[in-house]
Amino acid sequence: MAKRILVIEDDPGTMRFLSYTLEQEGYEVVAVTDGLEGLKKAQDEHPDLIILDIMLPGLDGYEICNRLRQKPESLTVPVLMVSGRARQDDKNMGLRMGADDYLSKPVDPQTILAKVETLLASTSKMIVDL
Repeated sequence: MAKRILVIEDDPGTMRFLSYTLEQEGYEVVAVTDGLEGLKKAQDEHPDLIILDIMLPGLDGYEICNRLRQKPESLTVPVLMVSGRARQDDKNMGLRMGADDYLSKPVDPQTILAKVETLLASTSKMIVDL
């Protein structure tokens, strides 16, 4: 069964790029463009991984990540922040809010796929270790 990845991204070009890149590798992609909708999808769809932008309508990515980390059902779901905000302070804030990793846009397909594979593998190992 294909791993399900929730992509919460409001930029249409970035959304197409991420969806295409992930689908070409066999992942199932659930895509939303709004922060509130993204939080609801994260709770309803039970994704294996979430790719999250910071600047979103509704709720920003920091708040989404923080809320996800407060719920037992989403506590261990890996979150990869991908944002145009490239300052170290932005990255540090994302990691403090509970993101597992942070990439600054623009990103290339190989980097995205490598991060996704690493995060999914670490989650699988964590489940096996339990």
